[in-house]
Order: sequence, then structure tokens, then C-alpha cells
Amino acid sequence: MRLLSLFCILLLLVAQQSPMLRAELQGPTIPTESASVTAATASSAEAERESTTNPQAPQAAEEITTADKEAKTPQVEAATTPGSNERKAAKLKETEFEARTKVMPAAFFERLHNDNILKQEKLKAQIEAIEAKLAPSDAEPTPEQIEAQSLYDNAMEILGKPRTDQRVALTLLKKAAAFNHLKARAELAWGMVLGHWMSFDFHHAADEFESLALEGVPEAHAGLGFLYSVGVGGKNVSQPLALIHYTLAALGDNTLAQMAMGYRYLFGINVPINCEKALLHYKRVARKVASKVTFANGPMLHRVRLLDELENPGSHETEIIDYYQLLADKGDVQSQVGLGQLYYQGGKATQQDHQKALEYFTLAANAGNAIGFAFLGKLYLEGSEQIKADNETAFKYFSKASEMGDPVGQSGLGLMYLKGLGVPKDSIKALSYFTQAADQGWVDGQLQLGTMYFTGNGVKTDYKLALKYFNLATQSGHVLAYYNLGIMHAYGMGMLRSCPAAVEFFKNVAERGRWSSSLMHAYSDYKHNRIDEAFMHYSLMAEAGYEVAQSNAAFLLDREEVHVFNDRHEDLIRAFYYWKRAAGQGYSAAQVKLGDYYYYGWGTKTDFETAAALYRKASEQQYNAQAMFNLGYMHEQGLGMKKDWHLAKRLYDLAAETNSDAKVPVALALFKLQMLAKIESIKESPYRFIFYMDENIAANWDLYMITILTLLLGIIMYTRRPFQQPEQPVQQQQAPQAAPAAAAAPANDIASVAAANINAASTAAAGTATASTSAAAATAATSTSNTGSSSAAAAAAGTSSSSRNEQQQQYT
Repeated sequence: MRLLSLFCILLLLVAQQSPMLRAELQGPTIPTESASVTAATASSAEAERESTTNPQAPQAAEEITTADKEAKTPQVEAATTPGSNERKAAKLKETEFEARTKVMPAAFFERLHNDNILKQEKLKAQIEAIEAKLAPSDAEPTPEQIEAQSLYDNAMEILGKPRTDQRVALTLLKKAAAFNHLKARAELAWGMVLGHWMSFDFHHAADEFESLALEGVPEAHAGLGFLYSVGVGGKNVSQPLALIHYTLAALGDNTLAQMAMGYRYLFGINVPINCEKALLHYKRVARKVASKVTFANGPMLHRVRLLDELENPGSHETEIIDYYQLLADKGDVQSQVGLGQLYYQGGKATQQDHQKALEYFTLAANAGNAIGFAFLGKLYLEGSEQIKADNETAFKYFSKASEMGDPVGQSGLGLMYLKGLGVPKDSIKALSYFTQAADQGWVDGQLQLGTMYFTGNGVKTDYKLALKYFNLATQSGHVLAYYNLGIMHAYGMGMLRSCPAAVEFFKNVAERGRWSSSLMHAYSDYKHNRIDEAFMHYSLMAEAGYEVAQSNAAFLLDREEVHVFNDRHEDLIRAFYYWKRAAGQGYSAAQVKLGDYYYYGWGTKTDFETAAALYRKASEQQYNAQAMFNLGYMHEQGLGMKKDWHLAKRLYDLAAETNSDAKVPVALALFKLQMLAKIESIKESPYRFIFYMDENIAANWDLYMITILTLLLGIIMYTRRPFQQPEQPVQQQQAPQAAPAAAAAPANDIASVAAANINAASTAAAGTATASTSAAAATAATSTSNTGSSSAAAAAAGTSSSSRNEQQQQYT
């Protein structure tokens, strides 16, 4: 019974507490006594809301609140009429307090809810105002705006063509800018920064960019980001400001800004490394490039590294073209095909010219060459400014080339059947032609076959086969193959998802866009000795992440050829950062140069350990001979690492084996290393006292060495000096001439010859007369022996003895 009673008491307590719990959980369920308070709170909130729009609303709210209070007062007074004791009064106060405490949280949350509603309405109004401002106005453009847009479009069309007059485009841009065309003003400002079509004017360009940035022009934000990053135009180098402007320009769909942001997120330059953000930016740019790729795969991109060209100049392209031109004029078919392909895609020093390509391919086709037929089909399939597209003609040439087994013609026929260009669509025939071309290793056949398996067009979708053919096409450098592989890696189609691999593919595609022509402009400026213009182009492309541009910009700064900054210390600092970025992308020569900067302390603090690490990286990954030599020298001297002559010798030998040009410096280094080894061996021998002489001698060893060398040189000069005979009178010089005359005399005139010798000997000097007379006597003796007259010999001997006596008397 006692347990039952306790259980009933618990049920009653739970029943009493349940309304309170429901009120706290559900919110709107509140006691009836507090309903008036809640209504009053709601009315006060509505009054505050109306007060923002109606100034008389506060007075009305006060009147309503006062009326409610007056209505409640009689009820309270009735509850406290005489006849109630103090306990009832206290209980009434407690219940009223409890009701108010329960109402306060509900009122507080309702107030917050109303405030959130007000904030949302305000934010919505602001968004609508911004959208209304950004939305294109329904008003028709003015005649000036139409003319300005037309001028701008014509100017950009001219600039997009390779063989046009840039001055015409500049004139059109200036006219469009006079009508306040924002895009035209931005292009002119970029021209002032890059020295393109006009002279440099960094400060005016900076002012123009700032005014256009206030208008929201993406190109202006990109220009300011470039100025802040490089530090020109009166702008101090500020990477945070550059990052802000690049971000705004990228949001405005500026291509170079998107590439700059993708590169910074990929390598963590002034931002944390974020592969996903890099992927987002590079994918947007790669999509633009892929949408513009044609059957010709676009113009060829030549990445010329100035450092490599300086070390290995090779042959000039113009000389090779002249040679092939000579052969082509003589009817060489292979030369005609080669020149046609060169003009079809363009070269390092040759602009793309489809008209000349058509001429050479026609000559080759007339000679029955299959490649000539195939490329004629490509020219007529796509068309150009000089050639009108003609599907029938293209099909004819492709068919001839395909019949001869050429893979280019087979791939062209497959493309026409796949897309229905002049022929009915037939995916089966397209698959057959693409397979034949791919089996012969032609890149277009591999790409199209991979695309068919990737999209399931005419065949069953097979990501593994698509991956296989895309990888084969990338070996020939096809842009769309890189793009498709990037898509597969980004979304994990047929493989595990890999963000780094996808970014690498998209970066490769993005760097093949039409804007990459700035690299060729920079190279042309460098060849024409316009170094500052070349540097500005290279530095802009370096901001977009082009490794070639980074190394070339550092190369120009390193050689003191840039006059934009006029401060050698700043040049070295900028060159250091450009070398660092290029080395980060795997360029071995840049790694060696960066190691040199750390070794000598150029643009940074001296750091032998970092220099050695860079040399080791370049030598192990790229087999760079210079890096091996430098690393060997550091092992020899013990700079940044332990001294090890055996390892130094090994590295010297590897450098000589890697590059034949290193054999001479390696031989000198090895000779020096052997000398050092000999010296060390002497130090360990009994003759080591030589190296422990007086400190004064050891401190001034160079002076002693110079003295010893000077003495040795003097002795050598003294012993090797030429012998100088004393001066002789003219008569003494004529004496030797008489002796040959006497020797040439006939045998019957021996007496006259002896007399002449006596006269010559009598007039000779004391020092040389004896030798002259002896020579004359010997000559006379020889003459007499030839004639066989002994009497003449006796006479000559007597004459010689008499002349000798006379000479002795003169000497005494």
C-alpha cells in the first residue's frame, strides 16, 4: 500500500510538471494568464517596426499599451479584495512571477526572430539594388557607344591576326578610348606597361588602371595586380595587394588573373597551398583553350630558354629554311613537305602562313606525295583567311591520301564521317578510319578514338581504352588529349581521383592558349635588342606561371641588361625570386643558378647548405654537369658539407662523362686535387717541418714566393739573353766578303788571292783580325787543295804567319 501511494504521488507531480515542459519545448503553448503579456509584447514589436516608417506610430503604441494596463488593473484589484488572507496574496504574487518568467524567454526569441526578419529584408533590398545596377540597362546604346564598340572589335581582330599592321589597331583603340570605351582604355594602358605599340609610361598606366578598377573592369584589376607584384608605376612591391587585385580580376573572368591565382594556389606563393582552388582556376582557363582548338591543333608553341640558347646556340632557323628552300626549288619532295608543315604550324622564327603552306603542299601532291594530299585536305577542311573551306575538296584529297595508306588522310575521313562534314554521319566508318590511323601512330586518330570510347559515341563507353588512347596522344603533345585526361583525373572517371594530376594537365592546356604568343613577342623583342620590352612580357607571363618566362626574366636581370629599375641590388633580388620559381617547377639550370645565388649571397643571405642541396637535386634528377662540378668543388673545400676528396673526384669524373665540354675544367680540378693530396702526404712525411716554419714566414709566404719567382725569372732571362757582338768598322765588315772572293778565284791566281788576304788582314781590328785571317787562310788552303798545288799552300801558310806576326805587333 505504501508503495502504491508513493507511485500515485509521483504521477501527480509529473502531471503538474507536464504543462510546464510542454511550454518550454513547444514555445507557443503558454498559460492563458500570460496571453495578454505576449500580445502586448507583440504589439510593442509591431509598434517599433512601424516607427521606422511612420513617425506617429510611437504615440499610437503608447496609447495601446496604456489601455491594456488599464484593462488589467480591475482584475488585479478584484483578486485582492478584503476577505483574502496574506497567504493567498503571497501565492498570487508567486503565480504572477512564474507566469512572467515563462513568458520572457518566448518574448526574447520572438524579438530575435523579428530582428532577423528585418535584417533579411534589408539585405534582400541591397542585393536587389546591386543586381539592378549590374543588370544591363534596357536603354538602347547611343551612337557613340555603338561606334566605340565597333572600333574596339576591329582593333582586337587586327591584333589577333599574325600578319597585320599593329599601328592601325593602335589608332582604332585610341579612337574608341576617346568615346570612353572602358575596354579600349584598358588595352592602351596595357600597351604602356608592356611597351607594346608605344613607349613605356608606367605612371600613366597605373593611374588609368586605378580609375578603371573603380568601374569594375577586370583587365584594370589584373593590371594593378601586375604592377604591385613587379613594383613599377610608382607602386612598391606588395604581394597582398597584388593578390587582392588578381582575385577580383579572376572573378571577372580575366584569363591571366585566373592563371596567376591557380599558380599561386598550386605552389603556395603568398597563399596556403590549396590544390582544389588551383584546380578550379586552371580548369576554367583550360575549358577556354579546349573550346578554341581546331583540327590543326593550333599554332605551334615554342618555348625558347635564353640560358640554353646562350650555352648551345646551334643553327639559326632562317639558315635551315633557306637550305630547304633551295632544295624545294630544285624539286625535292621531302623539302616541299617539310616547308609546308613549317608554314602550316609556324616556327620559332617563322610565322604561320597557310597560303605558303598550300603552295608547297600542292607541289608535293603534284609529285604524288601522300602527305601533300593529306595536308591539302586539312587546309580545305578548316579554311583560313587565305583559303576558303570546302568539304568536297577536302574529302577528295583525304580519299587520295587514305588510298595511299596515309594516316593523316584516314583520320581526316574519320572526322568527316563522325561529324557529317559533306558526307552522311557514320560512326562505324569513323571508328574504322580512326583505328587505322591510330594503329600507325597518328595523334589525331588516337585522340578521336579515345574521345569515342570516352563519350560512348558509336561504341560502348570504355574509360580504360579512352585512357590508353589519350595517353598515346599526349606523347605527341595534343592539347585536347591533355584536357580530357585532366577531366578524367579531376572527376575520377576510370581511375582514382587525383587533384595534383588534374591540375598538372589543366595547367599544360592553359599555357597553350593564344595568350602564349606573348612569349614569341618577347623573344622577338630580345632578338631585336629591345631588352626592356622583352623583360616586361616575360615578367607578365611569369606571373601567370610560365616556367620559361620566369627563367628568361631572371636571365635578363642576371646579365644586367634590364634598365627598368636602375638598381643592381633590386635586380638581384628579383632575379633570385624568378630563379626560385623556375627551379620550383623542375628546371635544372634554374636550380643551379639558384644554388649560385645562395653560394655567393646574391639577392639573399649566403647559405652553403641550401646551395649544396640545390646542386645535388639538379645533379640527381636532371644529370646536370655544372651541378656535379659545383657539388664536387664544395666536397673538396668542405663548404656546407663534410670534406671528402674521394667523393669530389667521383663527382668531377661524372661531370666529365655527362658533358664533353666539362673535360678541360675537370682536368684542371683533378690536377689541383692531386697537388693537394701530395701536400697532405708531405705533411705526414719527415719533411713536414716545411709547413711548420716561423709564423712570420708562414704569414708572409706570398711575398717570399714572389721573391723566389722573381729571382728564377731573372736567372732565366740572363741565361737566355741574345749574344751581341761589339761594333766593327766598315772596313772590318768588308773583310769577310773578300775571303769568299778569294776562295772563288781560279787556281792560277793563288798568289793574287794571298796578297788580297794580307791586305784585308792588315786593315782588320785587333780583336777580330785573327779570326778573319784564319778564315781566309783556311779558305785559301781549301782552294789550293782543290787545285793540287802544294806551292800555293806553302805561300798561303807563309802569308798567314806573316799577317799573324803583324797583328801581334799591333795588339802589343
